[in-house]
Amino acid sequence: MFRVVGTLRSQAKAPSDPRLSLPPNSKPLPARLVIIPTYNEKENIRDIVTHVFGLQPEFHVLVVDDGSPDGTAAIVKGLQAQWSGRLHILERSGKLGLGTAYITGFKWAIERNYDFIFEMDADFSHDPNDLVRLYDACATGGADMSVGSRYVSGGHVRDWSWDRVMLSYCASLYVRSILWLGVRDTTAGFVCYRRHVLERLALDEIKFVGYAFQIEMKYRTKLAGFKIVEVPITFIDRVKGKSKMSANIFREAIIGVWKMKTITQR
Repeated sequence: MFRVVGTLRSQAKAPSDPRLSLPPNSKPLPARLVIIPTYNEKENIRDIVTHVFGLQPEFHVLVVDDGSPDGTAAIVKGLQAQWSGRLHILERSGKLGLGTAYITGFKWAIERNYDFIFEMDADFSHDPNDLVRLYDACATGGADMSVGSRYVSGGHVRDWSWDRVMLSYCASLYVRSILWLGVRDTTAGFVCYRRHVLERLALDEIKFVGYAFQIEMKYRTKLAGFKIVEVPITFIDRVKGKSKMSANIFREAIIGVWKMKTITQR
């Protein structure tokens, strides 16, 4: 079951010429790239990329690592020989934030002409198997952006305390009441974009870096007139590693929605 948000207006066509000249006789890039931001994810990164590479249709993975002191980047680079041409890494110096990691990844993907670009966490809170369902929603279901949603019919949260579930749900309700976003899971970070959406949005003008980044991307996508579909998923609390959630990230989301009211689509 999909939940559709908004309507589709005229949209900019993707450029016909490739943005990256491939060497002669090289294998064309597949259509799908999964961006995984990391900071201290050594316990999860090997398993998550291995799982993604076992899916059909074929996905590529771009890890954007913020200088993880636990050696996450070294693990990824050690796996690149096994997954040559499919596993990529961008290393950044210091913890620069989730939003900027995704923006960096989006630009990298656009330059290489990927058609479907995904956001996914490294810690298995997002089931990699659901990448296929998010892809189908965009590739054949008519969506420009598909969102793995906890709060539509069929969506669930596992291993969270009831007060954490209520806090998350009420925060999403708060955002919807202010922005009239039409998306039930406003802070969801399991997303698929068609490339033309990211090409249309002014990525350098994205203001926020935490959960507010996820809200802002959905809001700008809606303002641009693109079609958003929510796909029910089961969100599972991480088993390995430490959560990156902080009071500052939560505060940014609560205050940030009022600042988003000033955004207008150009």
